[in-house]
Amino acid sequence: MKFKQLLSGLLMMLMLSQATAQSDYFFPEGSRFDPKIPTPEEYLGYPVGTLHTRHDAIVGYMKELASKSERAKFEIIGETYEHRKLVVLTVSAPKNIENLESIRKDHLQLVDPDKHIGDYADHKSVVLLGYNVHGNEPSSSEAALLAAYYYVAGLHNEVTTALDEAVIMIDPNFNPDGRDRHSTWANAYKANPLVSDPTDAEHNEMWPGGRTNHYWYDLNRDWLPLAHVESQARIDFYHKWYPNVVTDFHEMGTNSTYFFEPTKPFGSENPVVPRDNYDGLNNLFAGYFHEALDEIGSLYFTKESYDNSYPGYGSTYPDIHGALGLVFEQASSRGHLQDSRMGKVAFAFTIKNHLTSSMATVRAAVAEKNTLLAHMENYFESAKSEGAQAGGGWVFGDPSDNGRNEAFLDLLLRHKIKTLALNEDISLGDKNFKAGSAFYVPNAQKQYRMVRTMFEKVTTFYDSIFYDASAWTAALSYNMPYERYAGKNQLNGVELQRDDLKGSYESVGKSEYAYLIEWDEYFAPKALNYLLEKGLYVNSAFKPFSIETPKGVQEFGYGTLMIPVRRQEVSSELVRAYVDEATELAGIMAYPVTTGYSTSGIDLGSGNFQTIRKPKVLMLIGPGTSSYEAGEVWHLLDSKVGMPITKVWTDNVGRINWSDYNTLILPSGYYSSLGENTIDRIKQWVRDGGTMITLRNATSWAISSKFVNGKFADRPQRETPERMDYVTSRDFYGSNAIGGSMYMTDVDITHPLAFGYTSRELPVYRNHSIFMAPSSSPFNTVVKYADNPLLSGYVNKENLAALGGTASLITSGMGRGNVILFADNPNFRGMWYGTNKLFLNAIFLGNMAR
Repeated sequence: MKFKQLLSGLLMMLMLSQATAQSDYFFPEGSRFDPKIPTPEEYLGYPVGTLHTRHDAIVGYMKELASKSERAKFEIIGETYEHRKLVVLTVSAPKNIENLESIRKDHLQLVDPDKHIGDYADHKSVVLLGYNVHGNEPSSSEAALLAAYYYVAGLHNEVTTALDEAVIMIDPNFNPDGRDRHSTWANAYKANPLVSDPTDAEHNEMWPGGRTNHYWYDLNRDWLPLAHVESQARIDFYHKWYPNVVTDFHEMGTNSTYFFEPTKPFGSENPVVPRDNYDGLNNLFAGYFHEALDEIGSLYFTKESYDNSYPGYGSTYPDIHGALGLVFEQASSRGHLQDSRMGKVAFAFTIKNHLTSSMATVRAAVAEKNTLLAHMENYFESAKSEGAQAGGGWVFGDPSDNGRNEAFLDLLLRHKIKTLALNEDISLGDKNFKAGSAFYVPNAQKQYRMVRTMFEKVTTFYDSIFYDASAWTAALSYNMPYERYAGKNQLNGVELQRDDLKGSYESVGKSEYAYLIEWDEYFAPKALNYLLEKGLYVNSAFKPFSIETPKGVQEFGYGTLMIPVRRQEVSSELVRAYVDEATELAGIMAYPVTTGYSTSGIDLGSGNFQTIRKPKVLMLIGPGTSSYEAGEVWHLLDSKVGMPITKVWTDNVGRINWSDYNTLILPSGYYSSLGENTIDRIKQWVRDGGTMITLRNATSWAISSKFVNGKFADRPQRETPERMDYVTSRDFYGSNAIGGSMYMTDVDITHPLAFGYTSRELPVYRNHSIFMAPSSSPFNTVVKYADNPLLSGYVNKENLAALGGTASLITSGMGRGNVILFADNPNFRGMWYGTNKLFLNAIFLGNMAR
């Protein structure tokens, strides 16, 4: 027994010495901690930096801290697709925690432009320390564990002062699903002794890697589109508090050092953010960061590379809300230890750097509290003032698509943009907006700069190099008809709330003849898929018509769904029930009709109604394919259609029973690695009636490999000077790229792939240099770029001149089948509602589009 006690004592001393060593390594000299608060090492059972911590353990530790200390409050703000909890630990002085709701309400006075505070003595600096939006950049969540301990358990003056003057909110993991995917990989391949060789499996994840969320989306691009549950929960929490400072911690290549803001001046800055953010706050905080990193001997760089212009970044969105958004980048160990050009990069070292910046952020936020609070108050006052000076606002709405209207309204309202439903018709330019489907966003509101983000087109830039997108006009991505209203009088309407968005569904009356569903509606494919799953026969109208309905004579356009009653293999009662369930699920209307005789156009028995084939969809994924595009397809079909899709790794193509599928999707990739026999098998499957859909680089592969008979258009030629300074090479070649911009196209709305569109004008997104020639058939070019197509974003004049008149979408018949070639990505980032219909048409109607 004495031996066991001695052994236990020695083990305890060893654990305490490890904890002390960890404190000495990670925390500033002189730090003192409450021994009643467990360290991360005591809770986890291993020192921070020796393993990648699972998300459930991170959540557990945050919860443990809140249970042990009056300084902390634990909150669940949402959950991921894989049901991992999204949590925030709020840390402040006990008296502040007791009065947290009162502090929050006082803080929100800063964002009310009709109130003026002036004296900030009783207000707190609100800091949101956000970590790990990219799951395989894991050092920051480990730093979050240490930061939480530091502020919950710290007894020294810096901590106690910070807790008195600030509310510190720690969001330890923006992307739990991706983090756990990466952590499992890194821990599974960890060796003893550690292997630092960069070629080791530990440092090279399997496709798709841990960067992205469950649907393989980059959540650091989702603060604007809000396509995913993680972002939606986070934005709700953000607007509950409006923090003054928000951090966004990342990792970069192992051979780099450390980056903190300011970013590259002018060229990488958002056009709606006032200069005092970039010239003032960023430089002010940079002093704290360099002092802290100098103290621990870390190398770093600033004023380079990283983009701060796209509003969907976690470090840019706060800038457009009166806060200071801060991006940090750390050289990655991508595992536990990896060789670099300047020696070995250890996981613990990467954690220490991010922890050091976390503490410096809080230090600066406390010391510069009055500056931050004054900045936020002035920001929203000046925003409303600028909006009032600009006058008027923006009118929008599509009379034929309530679903897309409501999706765009939901986006605006989630971003707290004041929006009215107009109670009278209005005509602006060449557009007529009808009450009931017309909406108004006034400029004179505190979210004026977000209003600009949603509606303004930008084509003038300081720079021609873009890390990401150069255009983000949300109204264009939704293909939303809209016009600037410049009248002096504000328009009359009812201010909308998200609870007002209820869809257009009405219970359908019974018919013994047929039901009609308009294909113009964004969510009509969801209803169609449900009906096909139930085994009903559904037809698509290839010409418009008008017919008597219970609501009077109605006009129906291309693609209208017609569900005959007597031709079904179930009773008329069950047909009505399925139609009602389908339309309720989709939030749209169905029309019962009692006759097939139209008042104009085709009758319901016309040969211009074709029966829709139930899609059986297969998509190739894996190494060599774009996980982003594959994820966008997967998410679209899951969330907007409710359609299962079979995802097959390219290595397993030989196991496919091709007769089980009629639709094949190839996201961007180069498929020559499939081998000649497999490619010949796919060709035969298409000839036998299959539909193959290719996106971007997959389209380029299909053309260049002669899989189809398509052709590339002439590529732009840019004159290169005989000699240029080496230092300008990146700028010169970078300016040749098309790095994410928006263009106008002409759509053949009579083509099955464009059924549901009521205007020939359609904005598309382009972030590549594929120039596809129109089809050799005059009927197979579905979408073609306008002659001078630029709507928003950067493109050089040579690329723009070459782009006009090229094809965005063509079809190429092959035997009894069809290949549908998208030069562009119609599903980009889950926010291109305007072009989603092209892709969904390709799935449901692609076999008819020949």
